[in-house]
Amino acid sequence: MSEAKYIILIFLSALTLFYECKPKDKSMPTAESLTNTDTTIVLAPVINKTEEHLKQLGLVNIQDSLPMILVDLKYSGTDNFLGIDFYGELENAFVQVECLNKLYKAYNILIKERPGYTFIIYDAVRSVEAQQFMWDSVDVPANIKHWYVANPQRGSIHNYGMAIDISIVDSVGNVLDMGTEFDYFGDLAHPGKTAYFYNSGKLSKEQYDNRNLLMTIMQKAYFYVSTTEWWHYNASSLDYAKSKYKIFSLPLNTENK
Repeated sequence: MSEAKYIILIFLSALTLFYECKPKDKSMPTAESLTNTDTTIVLAPVINKTEEHLKQLGLVNIQDSLPMILVDLKYSGTDNFLGIDFYGELENAFVQVECLNKLYKAYNILIKERPGYTFIIYDAVRSVEAQQFMWDSVDVPANIKHWYVANPQRGSIHNYGMAIDISIVDSVGNVLDMGTEFDYFGDLAHPGKTAYFYNSGKLSKEQYDNRNLLMTIMQKAYFYVSTTEWWHYNASSLDYAKSKYKIFSLPLNTENK
């Protein structure tokens, strides 16, 4: 081997050894680090004017305190009666602490009666702007519109963070069949007519039992059921909510998603 080739070989060997021993760039996660159970990945906080405003009003994110309760915020997606997302930045379910405490009580009653079950939240606090949009958009006769969407001139308990739309999920992840979909605008959704529709064959025994399970648990936790929506529960009267809490109106210059 010539002297030049020998020098080049030594150089290449040293270079290989250098890269094998060089510490890995910690800014780039490897497949091994992502599958290591001891590895914690910290995500940067997301700045959100709407949800920050809610915290300033004293409301709390349900899943921050009760992560075992599921959330599917219907109006923050397209799976709703309008088929559009009109909640903008609001993507989490916020309520007043007073409402949260009652929800926690309801959850404890649920898991005692049905181990492995949990709740799913479809709606919680709602801005007055969203309330007006729903009022203007809902396609039901004017004389019964207030049955399903509160007139924004009077206000909804949702606007104060003292109401939730809720259902139950069983131990294998199935949402219980309540006889209608969420936001069904019709008599079949009326809680007070549950027995009537069961006796007339429009609700099955399973649907009848599921509704009664939800109503019984929520009432034991001191919630009040809506007269027209099996999913809607109030943690107080509207007058009480108005006297104690500020209404939720979107902060200025908040952009939609």
